[in-house]
Amino acid sequence: MTTTMRVTAPKRVPMDSMRKTALVAGVFYLITFISIPTLALYGPVKNHRDWILSSGSHTGVLVGCFLELIVALAGIGTAVTLYPVVKRQHEGAALGFVTARVLEASMIFTGVVSLLSLVTLRQNLGGATGANAATLVATGASHVAVYNWTFLLGQSLMPAINALLLGSLMYRSRLVPRVIPVMGLIGAPILVASVITALFRTDHQITVLALGFLPVAAWEFSLGVWLVVKGFRPCPIATGMTAADTAPAYHEVTV
Repeated sequence: MTTTMRVTAPKRVPMDSMRKTALVAGVFYLITFISIPTLALYGPVKNHRDWILSSGSHTGVLVGCFLELIVALAGIGTAVTLYPVVKRQHEGAALGFVTARVLEASMIFTGVVSLLSLVTLRQNLGGATGANAATLVATGASHVAVYNWTFLLGQSLMPAINALLLGSLMYRSRLVPRVIPVMGLIGAPILVASVITALFRTDHQITVLALGFLPVAAWEFSLGVWLVVKGFRPCPIATGMTAADTAPAYHEVTV
């Protein structure tokens, strides 16, 4: 006699809304790191004043601009995704974080437009000679200067402001291990000081800013990885939102 047994695989537990929020926010944070290659892609433009007169491909600049646009939108995504959660800790600071992210994205877009305009000038007027060439080089240098200043204020100063706002919310709420926001809270003042120093030492901007970038970058990367892998830790905010999502809905019936 042969007996056949059917083994039923256990059903996967559905992901709750808090876990989904953490996952989406973490993915957005990790996406903001895709602009790192622009440090090399923009090298020819920033290091050669006559780049606008030279021939050759400008694909690297276009790719870099595209990556920065993605970073700007992903930055807004981090704030919008986390806002419903962190506003339960302090709504004013949470709204400030959203505003800072939007301002940061606006500055990134401004810098991208300046480089795209430089590419257009190169395409249309790159063969200029004599006085016209000198004027074109000066114009190109002004576009690069606009990008450098928007980078200093948008992608250097604003991440420090973001770290202070979101870092304080994450530290007080215990949504993630406190060591993660501590990195941001320590790095933010260093980065602000680095930006102020770079503001008056424009010939050494990259060297000076590197001192403040590292701890803030470590905070954002660690936060992104933790949210993707682990999600929010059990805490009053997470527990309250989960309970609100799972509570049965009661409808009043009038007879």
